Amino acid sequence: MNASISFGDTLPKFNDVRATKHRCRRSVVVTVAQTVCRWLTNRASFCFRKLACKQSPTLYASVATLRSTVFIFMAAIATAAPTRPPNVLFIVADDLNTTIGCYGGNIITPHLDALALSGLLFSRAYCQESVCGPSRNSVLSGLRPDTDRERIGRGNGAGPALRNLKPGAVTLPELFKRNGYHTVSIGKVYHHGEFETGGPVGPRMPRDELSWSDEPWYHGTPYQQWYEQESFDLTEQTRALPATERPRIIRGLPYEASQQSDDVYADGQIANQAIVTLRRIKDRPFFIAVGFRRPHLPFNCPKKYWDLYPESKFGLPENYYPPRNVPEVALHNAYELRSYSDIPASGAIPERHTQNLVRGYKAAASYMDAQFGRVMAELEKLGLTENTLVVFWSDHGYHTGENGLWTKMTNFEIATRVPLIVCMPNQPTRGEKTAALVELVDLYPTLTELCEIKAPDYLEGKSFASLLRNPELPWKEAVYSQFQRGLDSRERRPDRPLGRSMATALYRYTEWRTQEGESVGTELYDLERDPQNNVNLAVLAEYDELVQRLSGQLRNSPISK
Repeated sequence: MNASISFGDTLPKFNDVRATKHRCRRSVVVTVAQTVCRWLTNRASFCFRKLACKQSPTLYASVATLRSTVFIFMAAIATAAPTRPPNVLFIVADDLNTTIGCYGGNIITPHLDALALSGLLFSRAYCQESVCGPSRNSVLSGLRPDTDRERIGRGNGAGPALRNLKPGAVTLPELFKRNGYHTVSIGKVYHHGEFETGGPVGPRMPRDELSWSDEPWYHGTPYQQWYEQESFDLTEQTRALPATERPRIIRGLPYEASQQSDDVYADGQIANQAIVTLRRIKDRPFFIAVGFRRPHLPFNCPKKYWDLYPESKFGLPENYYPPRNVPEVALHNAYELRSYSDIPASGAIPERHTQNLVRGYKAAASYMDAQFGRVMAELEKLGLTENTLVVFWSDHGYHTGENGLWTKMTNFEIATRVPLIVCMPNQPTRGEKTAALVELVDLYPTLTELCEIKAPDYLEGKSFASLLRNPELPWKEAVYSQFQRGLDSRERRPDRPLGRSMATALYRYTEWRTQEGESVGTELYDLERDPQNNVNLAVLAEYDELVQRLSGQLRNSPISK
């Protein structure tokens, strides 16, 4: 990142004026062409009346010439008429890793697979931080989680917090809104805090009129996480505990297979709202951001999605153990999972839950995919697919036992690598894949380039629009992620070490340092031989030279300046 970033003068304040002038110039051309066409049409009618009175070869030639000229000017009108800019359907899943069908995994996602066949799949896309708030704030601000040594990521963020920290910064939806788009937020787009009582929950999020044309919509009312009696019983037991033992947030089991319909759970409601919104604003340029809640915990969804994954066929991953030689700081105790009922505060996750956690994650991902499919079907039904840029991404990956871990909040491949599929109108690379290294922070400049909108010059990502036309182009040498221990109150790390991580074509390299700069861990994984990060090579003498080279590359990276 730049040593000093100035936000105040980076984005012209006349974007709207420039766009208006552009439209006005084209309107003048259209008006002149229409006037000429009317004159030519009247002249042609006069000639036809003459022909009706007297046969004349000269008049016939004149009429033919006039008719050709009229057609030419009609074509000019069509060319000069204001063309509608491409719509943007910006869809994010919560905690989805790359074990889905189109990435070669066993999670059943037919609708995402179909999108991959219509667009370009990025097989090496990475988040900037494997936790919801920082990742989403980075994408929507175009900045990395640490900018000028200041955190932009933690908390509920959104536009107001970003603008307070970085005056002059412009969010991605705000820029589209300034350029004539109707911008809408549906579901979990920015991270928003919620209160939970074992049943209904509600969002807590600052208003952001500068970013959104409509007030953000989070979920239907009433909205519940759990519907099965077992979860209700557990939450009542928890609520009955003495105040000193009762957790701050009362939750049921971390998974649920119910007989409820799709619409009862959040993602069904989010899909419904997205469909209603598409119908409402289909006749104007739009930027619709849709944030599905699954497969985030709790893995609650209708039973029919669980039935896709029989108990006899789906169990723990082969690498259900910590990587060999791994530093302790690279791991955590799954504190997010332990906030749910019947999950102990420490020690191993009970076997009675592990298989259901694996199955539940996959079921929740398939449920989300089904809701995504409903939104895409409506887009096609409304005739919008030919002029809509569709982007699907996940805020980060997820551990379901891999590396002996649960949830996210690490720098391992499974947590930092994400699904990313882009489908644009007249896509020349339909159904192709690219192994180019890209980052989620690249989305902001990519979308602005594809929609021909001037982007702020302080953005820290690189547009990958060129890859959509040529997936084989030489691209980045490395991409960067980070995670800081101890920022969550459930993780007692007063030294708050920061892990800075880098993925290249061949390796993943990570350094953990305290706030004083003391090294507390180094990791090196060979991504060709060990894509699951099972053996840390950094402690082996034969890799000292490689470690030194990668360490120098990391020190000179955007996340170390």
